[in-house]
Amino acid sequence: MDFQAAIFDLDGTLINSLEDLANSANAMLVSYGFPEHSLDAYRYFVGNGSQKLIERCLPEKQAADPMFVVEALQRYKEIYAQHTEDRTRPYEGILSALRALKKKGIPLGICTNKHQSAADEIVSHMFPAGLFRDVVGDRPGLPRKPNPQKVLQMAEEFGVAPNCVAYFGDTSVDMDTAHHAGFYAVGVLWGFRPKGELVAHGADLLLASPREITEKLSFQCKETPYDIARV
Repeated sequence: MDFQAAIFDLDGTLINSLEDLANSANAMLVSYGFPEHSLDAYRYFVGNGSQKLIERCLPEKQAADPMFVVEALQRYKEIYAQHTEDRTRPYEGILSALRALKKKGIPLGICTNKHQSAADEIVSHMFPAGLFRDVVGDRPGLPRKPNPQKVLQMAEEFGVAPNCVAYFGDTSVDMDTAHHAGFYAVGVLWGFRPKGELVAHGADLLLASPREITEKLSFQCKETPYDIARV
């Protein structure tokens, strides 16, 4: 079928941010005298929002203390704000694929569990202005993925029915989000999690590289392109 909109996860899907996330969380841990974790461990710590990241990386006693978690989360956010772009970059081929969709008039969105301020900063610095019609991160009053509320609101704003939306992500959270919303679940194999996890959570299609976004899926603008800008 021809899809009429594309919504993407951010970390592990559009950008490789794992080192900056891990280094910032480890710096927070070191500031308290706690042990650090390996880079690979952070592949499974991230994906459910910044608070869950902190709960997963803290020692068990501190992770069970809500007040300490809030304090550590704030310290982490302050550290990460200074290091969001040390090593983080868009995956090779992502920009070309996104530009191709944009030129066809396909509305593009990002839905991430990353806190909103960090998502906004990274997207504004690493992607052309106007490329994405909406960027929705973790913000008060809205549930995190895999709850589909945010992506369904985005599809409604785009004027596209759920079954005409392709949703791209690299984790089980993303595949579950897509299915809860009635979207087509596209698992990307260049991200943080293994193929088996995506398959187990019902990926409708697996992509090995960003160029396959336009090679293996068909997109057709629903109506006159909303903004076929040069990006």
